[in-house]
Order: sequence, then structure tokens, then C-alpha cells
Amino acid sequence: MSLENERRIITKTTGLTLVINAFLGVGKLVIGLISRSTALVSDSINSFSDVFTNFFVLITGRMSRKETDDKHPYGHERFDSLVSVLIGIILIITAIEIAKSAGILLWDYLFNDIPISTPHWMALVVAASTILIKEILYQLTRRRGKKAASPTLMAMALDHRSDELASFSVLVAIGGSLLGWAFLEPIASIIIAFFIIRLGFRIIQTGFSQVVDQAIDQDTIRNIREIVLSFPEVLGIDLLKTRQFGLKYYVDLEICLDADMTLFDAHEVATRIHDEIEGKIPLVKHCMIHVNPQEKR
Repeated sequence: MSLENERRIITKTTGLTLVINAFLGVGKLVIGLISRSTALVSDSINSFSDVFTNFFVLITGRMSRKETDDKHPYGHERFDSLVSVLIGIILIITAIEIAKSAGILLWDYLFNDIPISTPHWMALVVAASTILIKEILYQLTRRRGKKAASPTLMAMALDHRSDELASFSVLVAIGGSLLGWAFLEPIASIIIAFFIIRLGFRIIQTGFSQVVDQAIDQDTIRNIREIVLSFPEVLGIDLLKTRQFGLKYYVDLEICLDADMTLFDAHEVATRIHDEIEGKIPLVKHCMIHVNPQEKR
């Protein structure tokens, strides 16, 4: 897929997500305030933080899919990974604030005898609707993230799944509060914060692994090795190194060919191996092959 098509997918998906998150944020805030649901208000803060990160993704989605230039001969995809780290940090900060507010509310309820308002049934409807919307967004964003090889979209997909779990906690809390267990509302907010923090660290870890040249997974490495050794001209593999570049891969190979083979024939074999690897493993951005001469035994 061309960089332009990847950029178009990232822009369209992020734009759609931004609009929906803004709608959910406003809806949950308004209904949360009207229905006196602290858990729903906390969930609205999560949605507004998503809007903020979506805005950054829109900008970097275009930057990361720019064509190579003299200053960036390997492309700009690592902008994508850096933004996914930023998303993780923002999620953690948001979660800490949510947990802090919920903790104060719960403390006042338990030790200062300050009552917690019982929410209206409308809050229950909003929480249930959010779960449905977020599951649809998760499936859509995950599918498009794989198609565009975008770590940022994959991070956004995980964020949707985390939001879905958080909204389920809100649903349970509101239902329990309507039955007379008002203390479940701040507890749900703390649970929401836990899910968000866990997701934030997971996204940060993934983003860093794509920036520091971490090797790709062992299954793909075995697949590359099998492709190379399937060529009868190859006498062995002296070196096989891989590294992640965003969601894409770089492969460095040193293969052994017959020392008596002509330069032209050796180049043809290397070209065929190169094309086979990039053809069968679409996430390979580039495969560099060096040929070492070896005497046939």
C-alpha cells in the first residue's frame, strides 16, 4: 500500500474517531451532570482526553506518511510510534486525575458522612450506548490500523477497548447506585482509572519498542529464514538481523552462495530472495542482502 493511501486511512479513521469522541464526551458530561452520576462525568473526561490525542494523531498521521527526503531517507514512520507514546502518557495523566477525584469522593462518603447522589436512569442508557459505539470503533480502527501498518491507529484501537471496559464499569456502578449502593460510583471511577493506566503503560511500551530498533517477532524471523533456505542456490545464512520501524520491518541478510557463481547470477539470486521476502511479508519495508562466497563441499 502506498504512503498516500496509508495517510488517507489514518486521516479518515482519526477524523471519525475525533467526532465520535467529542460527541460522547459532551453527551456523557451533560447527562452525567443532569443525572448526578460521578462515574459518567469521570468517563466524559476520558473521552475529552481522547479528543485531544485524536487531534495530535491527525497531524502526525500526515507527517509520518510523507515521502522520503534528503534529511529522512528512511521515511517518517517513527513519528507514528512517538505519538503512540504520547497517547500513553496522556492516558496515564488523565487516569490519575480521575482516580484522585473519585478517591476524595469515596473518602468523604466513608469518613465524613457526605452523601453521594443517586444517578438518574438516563446515565444507564448513555453508558450502555457508549459500550456499543466503542466496540464498533475498536473493530473498525483495529482493521484499518493493520491495513495502514499504523502503530498509532493500533494504539487508538486499544484505547477504544479500554474505554469499553471502563464504560462497562460505569454501567455496573450506575445500576448498583440505582439499587441503593451509591458508593459503587466512585469505586467504578477508580476501576476506570486502573484500566486506563494499564493501557497507557502498554501503549508506551509498544511505542518504545518500535523506536529503539527492537527485533521483530520470532515467528516472522523463522518465516524469513525458511524463505531464504528454500532457494537451492543458498548454501547457508551467515547473518539475519531485523528491526522494527513503526509497525514495519527492516531485514539485513548475509547469505552464502557458490564462490564460482558469476556476479550476475549471484545478483539475480539475491534479487529473487529480496522480492520473495517483501512479497510474502508485506510489513517488510526493506530487505538488504549481502552475498558471501563459499566453496561448495
